[in-house]
Amino acid sequence: MSNLQIGLAIAGGVVLAAVVAHGAWSSRRNTPRQAQPEPNRDAAADGPREPVMGDMVFDNQPMSVPSLARRSAMDSLIDVIATVALDGPTMVVSGEAAIAAMPATRRAGSKPYAIEGYNVHTQAWEAPMPGQRYSSFQAGVQLANRSGALNEIEYSEFVVKTQAFADAINATPEFPEMLEEVARARELDQFASAHDAQLGFTIRARNASWSPGYVQQNAAHLGFVAGGIPGRMVLPASAQGMAPVLVLGFDSQAALAEDPAQSAIRDIALHLDVAQVDRAEQPFERMREVAAGLAQTMDGVVTDDNGQLLTAQTMDQIGVELQTLYDTLEQRDLAAGSLLARRLFA
Repeated sequence: MSNLQIGLAIAGGVVLAAVVAHGAWSSRRNTPRQAQPEPNRDAAADGPREPVMGDMVFDNQPMSVPSLARRSAMDSLIDVIATVALDGPTMVVSGEAAIAAMPATRRAGSKPYAIEGYNVHTQAWEAPMPGQRYSSFQAGVQLANRSGALNEIEYSEFVVKTQAFADAINATPEFPEMLEEVARARELDQFASAHDAQLGFTIRARNASWSPGYVQQNAAHLGFVAGGIPGRMVLPASAQGMAPVLVLGFDSQAALAEDPAQSAIRDIALHLDVAQVDRAEQPFERMREVAAGLAQTMDGVVTDDNGQLLTAQTMDQIGVELQTLYDTLEQRDLAAGSLLARRLFA
C-alpha cells in the first residue's frame, strides 16, 4: 500500500470517527434528561401520596372537616339554612331513619346541599349516622361557589328536597325568604369573583428536554409527592388533610407513555389556588422558591402562561397584591385556607 493510500485510509477513519462522535453528541443532546440513581430512596418513592381529604364533599371537591368540631359545618355566612323541627318536643329520630329519608343526591343544581342532625348524646350537629338519635335537624344549601350564585330554580330544588325529608320524619321545615337569599347569594358571588386568585408559573427548558422521571426526581427534592393522577405532583400542607400548598403538573401522556424515559417534556406548570391555602403556609414565597430552584437545577426559565419571563420585580408586585387580598378575605371572615373559604372558592 502506497503512502497516499495509507494517508487516505487514515483520513477516512478520522472523518468516520467524527461522524460517529457527532451522531452520539446529537443523540445525547436530543435525548430527554433522565433521573439519576439515588441511594436509599426506595422508601421515599413509596412514601407519602397526595393528601386524601375528609368525606364531606362540596362542588365535587372533597373537604376535610375537623373530627373534633362541636358545631355545625353549615354557616349562615355562605349557606341558606332551614330549620327542621320534629312534630313533638319529646320526639327523637334514629340515625337509620334519618339516613333513609335523606335525598339521593347532595346537590341542588350546582350547589352543595346537606342535612345535619342535633345528636342528643354528644349535643353536636353532625351528618346523621347509624346508632345515633337526633332531636332536631337543619338543611342547608350553599349560596355560591365557582359555578356562580344560587338562583331561584336551585333554591326551589332545595325547598323540595328539604320538605320531602321533613315529611318522611314527621317534621316541619322553616325556610328563609327566597328573594332575600338569592340576593344575598348574588352579593356573595360578586365578592368571591372579585377576590378569586389562582396563580400559575411555567418552567420551560432552555435546551435539552426532560423525562418524566427527571422532573419527578427534581420535584421530590423540593418536597413534592406523587399526586392522584399521572403528570401531577403536590406539595403537601403542614397540617394533614388540608389542600396542597402547590400543584406541579406536566404532560400526562408523557407520564403514561410506554417508555416514559423517551418522553420529552419541555415545560412544567406550578399552580397556587390562593383561597384554598392557609396564609401561614407562605404559599407564594414557596412558589417562588420552588420555581427558581427547579429552573436552576433543570436548566430552565420561569415564565407566565404566555411565555413572558417573570422578573423579580413582577413577582414582588404580585406578593404585595396577595397580602392585600389575604387581608380582605380575613375581614370578610373568609380567611384563605379556612373551611368556609375552601367551600366558597370550590
